[in-house]
Order: sequence, then C-alpha cells, then structure tokens
Amino acid sequence: MTDLIDDINAVHRELGRRDIPAGAGRTVVLSRRYDATQEDVWNACTDPERLARWMVPVTGDLREGGAYQLEGNAGGEILACERPSLLRVTWVYGENVTEKDVSEVTLRLSAEEYGATLLTLEHAAVDDPAFFGKYGPGATGVGWDLALLGLTRHLAGAPMPDPDRFHTTPEGRGFILEVSRRWGAAHAASGASEEEARRCAAETAAFFAPEE
Repeated sequence: MTDLIDDINAVHRELGRRDIPAGAGRTVVLSRRYDATQEDVWNACTDPERLARWMVPVTGDLREGGAYQLEGNAGGEILACERPSLLRVTWVYGENVTEKDVSEVTLRLSAEEYGATLLTLEHAAVDDPAFFGKYGPGATGVGWDLALLGLTRHLAGAPMPDPDRFHTTPEGRGFILEVSRRWGAAHAASGASEEEARRCAAETAAFFAPEE
C-alpha cells in the first residue's frame, strides 16, 4: 500500500463551479505532476492503442468536431483538441439521457522543468442537489483517481491493476477508502460541514468498494 499512498499524495483535489451549456455546474479538479514529457503524456491520453492499455478501448471519429465512445463507459463529442496541451469533450453515460446529463471533461497539460508534465483534469456537471447531497464530489472524483492511477502505472511501465478485481483486493480497497476520505476533505474545504463530508465520503466508498 506504500506505493499507492505515494500515488494518492501526488494528486491535488479541489471543487469548484463553472457554467456549462447544460446549466450551472459543479466541478471536481485533479492535478498531478508526471515525470514524463508533455508529448508522451498527451499520446498516452489520446492514442487509442495506448488508451486501451491503461483505461478502456475507445472508438469513433477521434478529431475536433468528431465523436468518441469508451467501451462500456461514456461517450460524447470532441469539443477542442489542441495538441499537446488541451482536450475538451462532452461526457455522456447511459441511454435516454437529457441535456442535464451531458457533462464536460477538460484535460490540460503543461510542460514543467526537467522534462516533467503537469496534468490537470476537470469534470464539470450540472448540479444535482439530491445526488451530490448523498455522495458528494467523490462520486466523480474517485473514478478519476482510479483512472489516473492507471495512467501513472502505464507511464512508468508498471503492471496494471485488474479493473474487475482491484476493489476486492486489500490494496485496492485501501486505495478507494483513502481517496474517498481525501475527497471528503476537499468537500469540507469547499464549505461542507465535517459531518456532511464524512457521510458523503462513506457513501462513495461503499459504492466503489462495497463490503463483501
């Protein structure tokens, strides 16, 4: 679990608000520094062959103005693609969706000293008071923490966790519980009460890593 704690500590998490076409939105933002070049991180996040190795397979017309579909996951339109620094897409999960179900994901990459890269990922979704009131930011944030863990392993050439079993392993469960707690801390830092933040973090952890 030591390596995973290092990965958890390497991510900065915060909440915010930003209007999107579907309405007034809440945002979760994750940022992490990678010891890899900006071009390498960009390729890892946009090349279909590499995406399939650390996330899931992707299909579609993968260009600005085109559309994409992640296997068994979300799909949407590619709103902006400015290699190697900016990717913005709509994010739609499920069928029979309404306009308010369309959220936006923005990926920004910036070069840092010594060939490193700062990755910042923002997911903006229309505010749903009932859903957010139950799960808080972790409902979105934990999923992206898991994705960044996969990207981290991929860039380092390390073995990838089994996505179907990771949450059942002691390491995986520990990772999910801890990042849920960290999103609870970010929730409290944004103005939620400590009690509300803890309750939402517990609901999120139970969703991603339910008790056997």
